[in-house]
Amino acid sequence: MNVAMKPGDLLLYDGADWDFDTLMRVHDACEELAGAELGLDWYPNRIEVISAEQMLDAYASTGLPLFYRHWSFGKHFAQQEALYRKGYRGLAYEIVINSDPCVSYVMEENTATMQALVIAHAAFGHNHFFKNNRLFREWTDAKGILDYLEFAKGYVQSCEEQHGELAVERVLDSAHALMNYGVHRHRRRAPDLQSEQKRERERREHDERMFNVLWSTLPEKTSQAATRTEEERRRALLQLPQENILYFLEKSAPRLAPWQREILRIVRNVAQYFYPQRQTKMMNEGCATYVHHRILNRLHQQGRISDGAMLEVLHSHSSVVMQPDFDDQRYSGMNPYALGFAMMEDIERICRTPTEEDRQWFPDFAGCGDPMPVLRHGWAEFRDESFILQFLSPTLMRKLRLFHLVDDSGQPVLRVDAMHDERGYRRLRRALARQYDPAWQDPDIQVVDVDLGGDRKLVLEHRVASGRLLEEQEARQVLRHLASLWSYDVLLREVDPASGASLREHAVSPPR
Repeated sequence: MNVAMKPGDLLLYDGADWDFDTLMRVHDACEELAGAELGLDWYPNRIEVISAEQMLDAYASTGLPLFYRHWSFGKHFAQQEALYRKGYRGLAYEIVINSDPCVSYVMEENTATMQALVIAHAAFGHNHFFKNNRLFREWTDAKGILDYLEFAKGYVQSCEEQHGELAVERVLDSAHALMNYGVHRHRRRAPDLQSEQKRERERREHDERMFNVLWSTLPEKTSQAATRTEEERRRALLQLPQENILYFLEKSAPRLAPWQREILRIVRNVAQYFYPQRQTKMMNEGCATYVHHRILNRLHQQGRISDGAMLEVLHSHSSVVMQPDFDDQRYSGMNPYALGFAMMEDIERICRTPTEEDRQWFPDFAGCGDPMPVLRHGWAEFRDESFILQFLSPTLMRKLRLFHLVDDSGQPVLRVDAMHDERGYRRLRRALARQYDPAWQDPDIQVVDVDLGGDRKLVLEHRVASGRLLEEQEARQVLRHLASLWSYDVLLREVDPASGASLREHAVSPPR
């Protein structure tokens, strides 16, 4: 005997209320579609429900579930809470951690539909990206990060008990100021955070021995001209030039205690953990947004979420991918959700219904029919800058009405540097990609020398790109933190990379 099914029998939930059984049904439905229809590959999921206040707290501590205490986190929490209470800003619906298992935080205030959206977005979209993108695979230790954060929190707390909160706070203040200059931009070895706690004591003893060898024979502070051989030996011993300033200080600062060196190591390991995220923000959000859009539309087609729920999904989705125009008061650059999702949808269009122009620009996959292999390959092998260079199409540039302005300080007016023609499209694509390239956006500052034979002055060099000098007041503030850790004078030279000429110098002494 056949039993007729009512329209609501397939629904995963009905209304805005939810419980943990609802979350489990939603997760399983999303998992089925993510695997069978999208071909995604993800870490095991761990979904935790938190309050709005806990979400604000997660904001304040850079989204990490276990972290040491620092006053800046409390300051950030107070700022975000005040804006939230006054209604000036909302909260993220979720936070996801690049770990194995992948931890997704969802707010208890979310409706059932929003829980479905964020599970598809975070637990499968972001999760797939974290597990498969080359930068994350080579630069982060997803299995070890949670244990390492627990170790770091306990270590900083023990330092506060032994040496005082003020002493620890000073080290953390200076380390945080240098955090952006505490990463290796070229891969040195596979990260292994799980063994850090076991190796901490061995490393400290080794560093103490190396410290004695390095600094015990320093002469008094009378500068002497070094021979070429001595200079080369000194630079080789100190691994100069060195772009990772926190690493250099950890290994070579003459007056840091072992516990201070370990704190510097903790801060730079956290900075290294976030380094791939800075390079893949647009792709990561675009991937997650595309995944949740595909999954939830498919659930609606299958009758597993209602028309009302789908309207709520579309309202939230359209708000996330909204891109204000350049003359809109809300404009603050390209919305990574908007650009990322638009590029993923455009790749799908090129795969399914390409134009002749698309076939000329993308002969490798135009008209292939199935966009998922192309998208999975792009998500795995590229970062924002290279993804834009490879996949941004003339059709999307026209749709987004992109144009390239040149702001030359020597000219009285702005100049539109690219129009919508063959050459203009390529120039525009290169200009947009450059905005996502850390090598172009971040100052190139390296430690180049130390006057071991004299006053132990630390010398850094900023290779100036396109005539953009550092903002003097900000540079001096950061250098004061550097001098505090180094304990001797610090000199930063800004040089023209073409001629080697010095354009400006900043000299700072350590606090007394």
